[in-house]
Amino acid sequence: MEETIRNLENWTDEATREMLQNVIKRKYKFDKYEKRHLFIIWTTIFAFVVYGVYLYIAVYIPYSYSAEDMFSAYLSLPNNGFYLFFIFGLLGYMNVLKKKVDKYEKEYHALRCEIIDKSTDLWKGKAWEKRHLVFEVMKKKYDINLYHENK
Repeated sequence: MEETIRNLENWTDEATREMLQNVIKRKYKFDKYEKRHLFIIWTTIFAFVVYGVYLYIAVYIPYSYSAEDMFSAYLSLPNNGFYLFFIFGLLGYMNVLKKKVDKYEKEYHALRCEIIDKSTDLWKGKAWEKRHLVFEVMKKKYDINLYHENK
């Protein structure tokens, strides 16, 4: 359990701490896959550009006088299949990561909304007065907004 969550004193009970810990875990997982997805997007764009420049230099410039010669030169390039397989593999992996990002975002958002909805049950009595301190800690340290359901 996170040190910050353990040190919430008597503002929260153990079950609430576990819920807060779970929302932090889901936020970390969501952030990890979101960063990975962004990296693969930029890698794919870079690979497309490099492949385009490669084709321009290897095919278009020397054989621009004839479409038939350009097509023949394109098919005769030795590593063409590898480059295409690599780029389309990156596109596929990018789509897989996008689905994972959406899944983890949905899980994270659902748990965050559940904490917001149950806040009247989770903080009762004197703990209700300290609830805003827990929300501030979650917002500042983990960038998790428990004040509103909207993102």
